[in-house]
Amino acid sequence: MTASETRLLFDKLKCCVVIPTYNNQGTLQDVINDVKQYTGNLMVVNDGSTDSTSEILEQNKECHIVQYTPNRGKGYAIKKAFKKAFLLGYDYVITIDADGQHYASDLITLAEKLKETPDTILIGSRGLKHKNMASGSTFANKFSNFWVLIETGTKLPDTQSGYRLYPIWKMKSIRFFSTRYEFEIEILVRCLWRGIKIVPVPVSVYYSPKELRVSHFRPSRDFMRISVLNTLLVPLAIVYGLPSVLIHKLLSLNKKV
Repeated sequence: MTASETRLLFDKLKCCVVIPTYNNQGTLQDVINDVKQYTGNLMVVNDGSTDSTSEILEQNKECHIVQYTPNRGKGYAIKKAFKKAFLLGYDYVITIDADGQHYASDLITLAEKLKETPDTILIGSRGLKHKNMASGSTFANKFSNFWVLIETGTKLPDTQSGYRLYPIWKMKSIRFFSTRYEFEIEILVRCLWRGIKIVPVPVSVYYSPKELRVSHFRPSRDFMRISVLNTLLVPLAIVYGLPSVLIHKLLSLNKKV
């Protein structure tokens, strides 16, 4: 697929690529440049960065820019992006991390899959045995996978991947309460409860050597926030979520019949 064909595809699908960023001055411009090869539908959300992010965005005024201070968390940034994208007329949002971990070439993979499954969330499934992947990240992902399975009955291979495609037109009535890393768990769980399917899509990934890696994940603090979230979601899953999932599955089966 040529660059012009890819751009036309993103326009036809009404799909926007969102880069939430917090102090990623070393990689942000490269990620923006990579995405621009495939689409001009690009939004950057500056989540209260204190480095040179604002100056970088001054050189990228053709992008949709959302900025605020202070730092509010990745979940808050994504929710702001959803609201802005919907107002701009987009039906879909692809989130891609600003740390250079994801390959923009996989945007084509997600867009092509979207044509087959227009009402689903697509989640980029990374290889979790990469030699440079932090052991803490592997554990955190398995931890999240377990709780999503308990709360929804759905087994997913990579619930912490930030490379995702969301059908925001189908999610506009859901009010999410999380604001930081735990948001990416809440959104999967609550969308599954609403009958929105989630399809994993294999994507490539780059993990820089440990000494060069920039991460804003704070194990103690963020595990605590995720644990509090699950403490809230588990009883909700019992009384509402899992029955809702069952009802949606039965309705889906009836439609097929």
